[in-house]
Amino acid sequence: MKKTVLPILFATIWISISEFVRNTFLVHTQWTTHYRNLGMTFPEQPINGLVWGIWSLCFALAIFIFSKKYTLVQTTFLSWFVGFVLMWLVIGNMGVLPFGILPYAIPLSLLEAYVASFITFKFSEKK
Repeated sequence: MKKTVLPILFATIWISISEFVRNTFLVHTQWTTHYRNLGMTFPEQPINGLVWGIWSLCFALAIFIFSKKYTLVQTTFLSWFVGFVLMWLVIGNMGVLPFGILPYAIPLSLLEAYVASFITFKFSEKK
């Protein structure tokens, strides 16, 4: 149980912190400006933070599942693709993705996926 709950918990915490720092401090202006230009308000209510917390947990769960079958590098890239590339395709298609964030978001999301994968490998049974 410890080798299941701890890696998922620690990965969730890392993902949540990473998302918060990136979207609150690094690209917040791009998000809010883009939404304002669309005539919308950027969603920042507590419920949105809660949903992102659930997303972080789901992402950590997916990483944990992938880690049981794949290597660290494979888990990193597979989880990054599933967690981020697919999300960017959807929100880009909806017109709410400020493409200017991608030069920051791509490397930082890869780092996020790698560290979460590393945490999962470090604290789970997979060696």
